[in-house]
Amino acid sequence: MVADFVLATLLVLIALTTRKGNKRVVLEYEGDLEPSKEPLASLFSIATFSWVDAIVLLGYKKTLELPDVWNLAPKDKAANVLADFRQAKKTSKLVWHLLKYFRKPLLIQAAWACFSGFFTFAPTLLLKVILEYVESPEDTPANAAWFYVILLAVSGAIQAVADGQALWTGRKICIRLRAVIVGEIYAKALRRKASAGSDTILGEGKKNGNDSKEPRQGLKNKMLSFGRKKKAELQTQKDTTPTKQSSDSQVNTGTIINLMAVDSFKVSEIGAYLHFLWANVPVQIVVAVTLLYKILGYSSIAGIVTMILLLPINIYSAKQFSNTQKKIMAATDARIHTTNEVLQNIRIIKYFAWEQRFGQIVNDKRRVEVRALRNRYILWSFAATIWSGAPIVITFLSFFTYTVLEKKDLIPSVAFTALSLFSILRIPLDQFADMLARVQETKVSVDRVEEFLNEDETEKYEQLLHHKEHGDGEPIIGFEKATFTWGGRNAQREDGSPAFRLIDMDIKFQIGRLNVVAGPTGAGKTSLLMALLGEMSLLNGVVHIPGGQSREELRPDPETGMTESVAYCAQQAWLINDTIKQNIIFAAPWDEARYKSVITACALERDLEILDAGDSTLVGEKGITLSGGQKQRISLARALYCNSRHVLLDDCLSAVDSHTAKHIFEYCIQGPLMMDRTCILVTHNIALCVPQSHYVVVLANGKVAAQGSPAEVMASGSLGEDMPKSRPTSKSGTEANSRAQSTTKLNENNVEGANGHANGSTDNKAAKPADQAKLIDATARTESKAEGGVKWQVILMYLVAMGPWYYWLVAVMSFAATQLASVATNVWIRQWANAYQTKEVNAMGGPLVLSSSHGTSHSSLTSWNLAFMPTLSSTVYAASVPSEVNITYYLGIYALLGVLYLLVNLGREGTLFWGSLTASWKLHARLLESVTRAKFRFFDSTPLGQLMNRFSKDIEAIDQEVAPIAMGMIHCLFAIITIVILISVITPGFIIAGILISAMYYAIGMFYIKSSRDLKRLESVQRSPLYQQFGETLSGMITIRAYGDERRFIRDNQNRVNTHNRPFIYLWAANRWLAFRIDIAGALVAFFSGVFVILSVGKIDAGAAGLSLTYAVTFTENVLWLVRLYAANEQNMNSIERVKEYLDIEQEARAIIPETRPANNWPSNGAVQFINYSTRYRSDLDPVLRNITFNILPGQKVGIVGRTGAGKSSLALALFRGLEAETGKILIDDIDIGLIGLQDLRESITIVPQDPTLFTGTIRSNLDPFGLFTDEEIFTTLRRVQLIGVPSPASSSSKPSTPVSATKPAMPTPPASPSLSTSSSASADAASSEPTDPGLTRHESNSRDNTNIFLTLSSPISESGSNLSQGQRQLLCLARALLKHPRVLLMDEATASIDYATDAKIQDTLRELKDSTIITIAHRLQTIVDYDVVLVLDKGEVVEFDAPWVLLAREGGVFRGMCEMSGDLEGLVEGARRAGEKKKTDLLDL
Repeated sequence: MVADFVLATLLVLIALTTRKGNKRVVLEYEGDLEPSKEPLASLFSIATFSWVDAIVLLGYKKTLELPDVWNLAPKDKAANVLADFRQAKKTSKLVWHLLKYFRKPLLIQAAWACFSGFFTFAPTLLLKVILEYVESPEDTPANAAWFYVILLAVSGAIQAVADGQALWTGRKICIRLRAVIVGEIYAKALRRKASAGSDTILGEGKKNGNDSKEPRQGLKNKMLSFGRKKKAELQTQKDTTPTKQSSDSQVNTGTIINLMAVDSFKVSEIGAYLHFLWANVPVQIVVAVTLLYKILGYSSIAGIVTMILLLPINIYSAKQFSNTQKKIMAATDARIHTTNEVLQNIRIIKYFAWEQRFGQIVNDKRRVEVRALRNRYILWSFAATIWSGAPIVITFLSFFTYTVLEKKDLIPSVAFTALSLFSILRIPLDQFADMLARVQETKVSVDRVEEFLNEDETEKYEQLLHHKEHGDGEPIIGFEKATFTWGGRNAQREDGSPAFRLIDMDIKFQIGRLNVVAGPTGAGKTSLLMALLGEMSLLNGVVHIPGGQSREELRPDPETGMTESVAYCAQQAWLINDTIKQNIIFAAPWDEARYKSVITACALERDLEILDAGDSTLVGEKGITLSGGQKQRISLARALYCNSRHVLLDDCLSAVDSHTAKHIFEYCIQGPLMMDRTCILVTHNIALCVPQSHYVVVLANGKVAAQGSPAEVMASGSLGEDMPKSRPTSKSGTEANSRAQSTTKLNENNVEGANGHANGSTDNKAAKPADQAKLIDATARTESKAEGGVKWQVILMYLVAMGPWYYWLVAVMSFAATQLASVATNVWIRQWANAYQTKEVNAMGGPLVLSSSHGTSHSSLTSWNLAFMPTLSSTVYAASVPSEVNITYYLGIYALLGVLYLLVNLGREGTLFWGSLTASWKLHARLLESVTRAKFRFFDSTPLGQLMNRFSKDIEAIDQEVAPIAMGMIHCLFAIITIVILISVITPGFIIAGILISAMYYAIGMFYIKSSRDLKRLESVQRSPLYQQFGETLSGMITIRAYGDERRFIRDNQNRVNTHNRPFIYLWAANRWLAFRIDIAGALVAFFSGVFVILSVGKIDAGAAGLSLTYAVTFTENVLWLVRLYAANEQNMNSIERVKEYLDIEQEARAIIPETRPANNWPSNGAVQFINYSTRYRSDLDPVLRNITFNILPGQKVGIVGRTGAGKSSLALALFRGLEAETGKILIDDIDIGLIGLQDLRESITIVPQDPTLFTGTIRSNLDPFGLFTDEEIFTTLRRVQLIGVPSPASSSSKPSTPVSATKPAMPTPPASPSLSTSSSASADAASSEPTDPGLTRHESNSRDNTNIFLTLSSPISESGSNLSQGQRQLLCLARALLKHPRVLLMDEATASIDYATDAKIQDTLRELKDSTIITIAHRLQTIVDYDVVLVLDKGEVVEFDAPWVLLAREGGVFRGMCEMSGDLEGLVEGARRAGEKKKTDLLDL
């Protein structure tokens, strides 16, 4: 017998401690990452989470870093989860599809939850039998009582295991769910349309009913029909089909980032707790109601009915929650979008000293959000009061029925068991209401995600299917009778005119040759490239180009090493946040010889020498650390390096100076690396490019004005006057010749390779970073995280933000009062219940005998099942004794205490939420101010993703998480203190056990908190790369698609999701580890309080025992929540800590210094003087400007030239104090700019920066964001910058008022178009066009022409101005600057993307500004050759400073050398000579 028992025990132990199951376990080793320990864990280890010991211990010993965190299990990795999810056929709405896909883990979770739900009641039932033993020790054998006490501990342990498994299963669902949602959002973002008319507001389209059969079109339709303005509805033509009306609207970038940051988090979070709603809560309610009925009989019905009556209130509040949540999310979207735009365009905002004004705009959006939050909190306070008040009302009604109507006596074993059941019942009811609210919130998020996923996608892949080849096997690139538009097929502008179109394109580009696309600003040149890439909507016709499939599927041609694919260099260079080298290689096979040739051809050698880390320099987001020319050339180098045979270059010569442009044209576009490659080059530099090309297309206002060989097109005159004027001495000879010759000029050692293989070697070695890459300045990239405990300063900062000392006095008092009121109600019940016992004893004159319905057979086990089946007739009283307890008195006081408790509770919630909202508002305002007032340098080294992480997720945590969790934590703390005092007062022996258990708690808590804090910080830091990649992808989506590189970016995204999920899942594993241990310790509390109650039988009354045990049973729950909430609170404080980090960044000088404020009309003359000025970007770097001294007289026009990296843009920064002087000073009108406030300085002088910056809004809001100018002033300025023509009556068009860029009508045009003299420009990047005379427009209204959007100031400008061409954006920025009538105007490459004719007209306009000092940084020497003075910079020093005609006459001079390099020396000399003569004449006249 004994042997059998020992053997069986051993076998059980072996089974529990060896690895679970007998199947093979596949462990995946990835790099240095350790695989998860869970698959190898034993049953015992899985149940107790002992497999997590290693990570908890490591976290206790040292600060955890990312490599210390184990890898995910293979089945939890994003790629596997997504592949699996997409195989499941999607039939229904996203919500149901997700539930169907996750059904198996959800059911397992539910099974554990039901199991745990049953065991929740074990302590209560045991409490009842123990109390019956205390009431009458003679009725129950002592050993049975001890057995019940032991069962108290065991049942706690069993419940701990069930809870742990349910929640852990939930967390695994959570990471998979997040992988699915983020993966789907990202994949969708890569398939978005390139441009859209208006922004969709998510969640607004739902109200139009749900009868859509076709999810794609229908939902979209509804969504749009709602968000549109009435005006748009009126314009809907009768003939347009309703389904397509929708397609011209998309959500904006801010919303997509919010979907990824907040919505995906909300959806995945619910997966972890869903079992409460549909498994745990129902089981607990059913069991509790059954038991209550058994104990209280019919009286319980009163309580149960009350609960049912409270349900509609709960459901109503959940509905209201859902509505407020929608409003909060919409308000957050709007705020994040605006913040994102402000941070993206922070440089222009700082240059114009608009920080305060834009801060105000963000704060207005924030105000709406905080108002929505306030409504949510008011709702929450009332709902929480109802929830916490429900048990009191229910208890009151049940006891009222029991004592008054049924006339039964409320003895302790009944009172406290019922009380315990009611408090247990309160938990599922609380959870039910809370979960309903959460489910509603999640539903809002899922619907938002689904709405985004159902948006229209790019037609690129359908358009490019028609890929044809010539008879000789060469591909065709071009269009057949194709018409394209931006946005949807019926896209319209706000005034009802159709969006910009490319009309009747019939072009065949020459394969393997150089094709040039020319035309005035806004003629549709970029649109032509976009149409080729399939990014515009094709209305009719066909587009041909190899592409439309993944680069990874293409095989290189064995002879040339080229693939039939496209490389694309955008007009606004798009770079990723990586090293220069990685930006150029762009995941192509590494080939060192080819790489070096590319660097030489793109003239990057000198730049790489200047940069500290060479090609391992980290390029900030959008290449923020580089000059415009450097960014453009890196983007060009990427297109050149890759092995695509067809290269599309969008105006890649505009951002570089003239001799670099010449170098690039000769060695890159004409060089050996372009042998046999098709090059389609959009350019304004026609003098340089056209004579050397094979095929030329001239566009005007969205139509082909001329096409053919260079000779034909030049003869036609379509290229305007500048062509013959600056015709370079062409290197005649055939084209092939010039290409072949140029090879000799490249580094001799490359020639062989370059000629032999356009691709150099074709081996497929992955790109190996050079050793130098190890020197990478990685600090700029990795986000810092705090270490150790959350500092007191952080907590203190939040507490101070919540309110002053008297606020805290009220808050602490309200907490204490709530706890006292709660205890008072229970103590009162003890008094009441004891009144019966004392009454019984007095009436019967002896000890009370309680007879059990099972008879009194002490030895038989029948009485033991009392524990699980409590009987109704627990006590039978002598009927002769009438009840003399004053029930009205006891019930009345109980009701009074209950009402008091509710009021105090409401007060407490209100006080805290008020403080929380105050803190939220203050912290956001301070963060915004701190970031917008930071130095330029901060934005160069901080990726936008990190900033947006603070403004989205961290602020959301401060808004919605910090206060409720901190409140819950303090509540639990007060509850625990109360419990410990109560138990110790009733059974003093408990103090000893209490000290031991406290020590145990402390040890467990310390272990846990250290590792959980680190894991949480890692998780927060890993969010930023995800945000940043999202932002990067959204801005570079066209480039990624052009290269066919979507798969690689999707893989990268999945890796980032995995890296984020790793610390997240082990953070929760540690949480479960903790919860299990706390539960076991809690079971010990109940056990010891039971032990001391049994030991004190006879010394304490049953009421006291009941009170002690009731609280002991709830103790576990409270401690568990305390530690959980403490950890959650630490994690939330992590958000505050991260916000605080950005509150302490280095700020710029003061905006206004009252003592040194200059006069209101300063600068009145515009004299600028640099005196021995030197500056550097950082103290550890070399100076960028060295001892610069020069003097600009009032009203002078000064040109600044120099090689890339000479310090031209640094000079501009210095003038605006973006860089502070190290030595020397700058004077404007004899005032040292270093001594006045930044706002005074920046508002008084004006800059037109290199990157044109526009905001979402209208033309008016961009030119005059703060409403300071009249329409007439704005139109005048638009005319000055040639965006609209001069108004003239239609009759007197002897001199047609065309925009300057109009070209001579020459080539025959398609019949529908009017004379070319009026056709001008259209948006390259989308819906816009150059002006025609309003008079002419009338006559041509029926022609299919593009209208000029600049004629209406309310025309919309989309995010970053993406619906205008680059040239139009520059002109608009110039107009914005001229509107201020500046005394000092600095133009940094302001006309680089504008055609030469328009540029010439603008220079004429600038010359008319006699009273303005104009400083122009220029690459085009034609622009500045007739200026008063030219300043030549090199390596940060002034090399030459004199009038251009003087410098040109200087043999061997630097400026003359640059003019010679440009290939247009005669033209420049002539221009300078004319200007010099004019100047002399003017002086003589004077």
